[in-house]
Order: sequence, then C-alpha cells, then structure tokens
Amino acid sequence: MTFAELAAARRTHKTFGTDPVPRETLVELLDLARFAPNHHLTQPWRFRVLGPDALARLQEAGGPAEAAKLERAPTLVVVSASLSGDLIRDEEDVCATAAATMIVLLAATERGIATYWRTPSVLRGARGREALGIPNGERVLGLLHFGAPEREPAPRERDAVDAYVEFLS
Repeated sequence: MTFAELAAARRTHKTFGTDPVPRETLVELLDLARFAPNHHLTQPWRFRVLGPDALARLQEAGGPAEAAKLERAPTLVVVSASLSGDLIRDEEDVCATAAATMIVLLAATERGIATYWRTPSVLRGARGREALGIPNGERVLGLLHFGAPEREPAPRERDAVDAYVEFLS
C-alpha cells in the first residue's frame, strides 16, 4: 500500500470488536511516534494505556454518559504533550504530539486496526486528569480508541486541494 492509499484508507471507527490490541502490537505502534518531527528533539508526547482499574476510575470521574462511550473500544490510550511553560515551545510541542499521534493512527490502519481519536470532556477537567494521574504540566490531546473493526465506515467527502492551498507569488 502506498502512503497516499494508507492516508486515504484511515477512517474514524466508532464500533469495535471485543478483543484488545495485544500489548506488543501497541508498543510497536507507539514506538513509531518517536519519528514525528519535533523541535530540538523534545519528544513531548506521552501515551497512557488504560488498564481496567484506570478505565474504572475514568468512568467514575466522567459519570454514566461518558462511561458508556469509554466502553466502545477494548484498548484506550490517552495522548498528552508535556509542556515547558514557554508559549512558543509549548505550541510546537503540541503540534509535534499531534503529528506523533497521526503516525500511530496510520500505522494502526496499515495493520488493519480500527481507530478513533476523540477528546472526551472528562479529560478536559481536573477529575478525569486526577483519575489518571496526568500532571498539570501536560496538555491532553485526546483519547485514542483501538480495536478490531466491527464494520468499515464509508469514506467522507473532503474538500479538494484547491479549497485549502494557495500559491503565493
């Protein structure tokens, strides 16, 4: 599969099979994050794989409505960026963490693993962060869902390149 085909094949899945992604496969996927571009090699990304106890704490912090959404996929990973306090560096590090996350999602797609990147409200507040031990010096970028695809979502229409590219003279 070419990179263009891989990028076009990536989908947001909201239904998953019940089997968790094996730990060794998850480590292989997350290991690829280190190849994301990041200024001064700060490597600001942090990935927290939720086990059953962590999931239960997050579900309790989120309440019943959020708890149900947290059971969509068998494997959940919180992504955050470690911040320095310097506004410019922090902006670069958040962008680097997003790039690292995209590498992980594409690698999962290549292996036939379904993914979903979302940012639940429980991780934007103190209760959710405390439930997982996320320090104040980190910005949560999202919660990644991984698992076997239950069904393949249809591709969604995207803008043509000329809608977002401008050549300046």
